[in-house]
Amino acid sequence: QVQLVESGGGLVQPGGSLRLSCAASGSGFSLYAMAWYRQAPGKQRELVASITKSGRTNYADSVKGRFTISRVNAKNTVYLQMNSLKPEDTAVYYCNAAFWPLDYWGQGTQVTVSS
Repeated sequence: QVQLVESGGGLVQPGGSLRLSCAASGSGFSLYAMAWYRQAPGKQRELVASITKSGRTNYADSVKGRFTISRVNAKNTVYLQMNSLKPEDTAVYYCNAAFWPLDYWGQGTQVTVSS
């Protein structure tokens, strides 16, 4: 069993930055593929970025060059550094841990980009 707790969300002006953190409890963190998803009001949840257990990363086209996902296995933590934020980045951001067939989600953290 893995529990995920996100933090770091908040209100930021367009062009600003935020860093989200997702702390995992339980064992085997280094074996999990980790990802950040987001869901805006009235929209489906979408993948933002992912990182494999070996560190390979993948990004949605809408955030490439602006967001960076990273993980520190020794701290059981995955990060999402978000730069050059836009109003369309406003959403609840969720952390996900996957190791087939296991799949875990955090409770989400709100990110609001507005002037």
